[in-house]
Amino acid sequence: MEYYNYIKALHLIFVITWFAGLFYIPRLFIYHIEATEKPEPERSFLTNQLKLMTKRLWYIITWPSAVLASVFAFWLLFLNPYWLRMDWMLVKLGFVFLLYLYHLKCHWIFKELQKDIVKWTSNQMRLWNEGSTLILFAVVFLVIVRDAVNWIYGVIGIFLLAAMLMLGIRIYKRLRSKNPEL
Repeated sequence: MEYYNYIKALHLIFVITWFAGLFYIPRLFIYHIEATEKPEPERSFLTNQLKLMTKRLWYIITWPSAVLASVFAFWLLFLNPYWLRMDWMLVKLGFVFLLYLYHLKCHWIFKELQKDIVKWTSNQMRLWNEGSTLILFAVVFLVIVRDAVNWIYGVIGIFLLAAMLMLGIRIYKRLRSKNPEL
């Protein structure tokens, strides 16, 4: 137990870097999708550069961070198995499961874009980009507030956050249609 705080710190560091990768990878996907709509030679130059940037982010930062965050999380649960009897921890693990599903879907999109298969619009990807934000909010509030949170208010809060994010995306889309430089 003398190393507990070190393990916890490492878990938190890799959670942060994992989320950094998950926040940025859909942004690169958006740029990649928009680059496919450009004329040549700009399209080839941009898509090749974005493929390289995405590959480096995905394999050097995001995947290793996901694995290491999980390793340190399992280690913490091994040291404190009683957490698995707490409702807030079980709900948190449910959100972590959703985060892994989100991560795996991002991996699938990554693989498609690496093969020049574009199935998403940039606006759909902007909405997709908010998935990790919603999970982050849910997990942080759950861990900090724990049992004191009223689940009904928590669920309402997540839906309100999602609605605000979608409204922000719509406003940005309108602004961008008026000024393509945004």
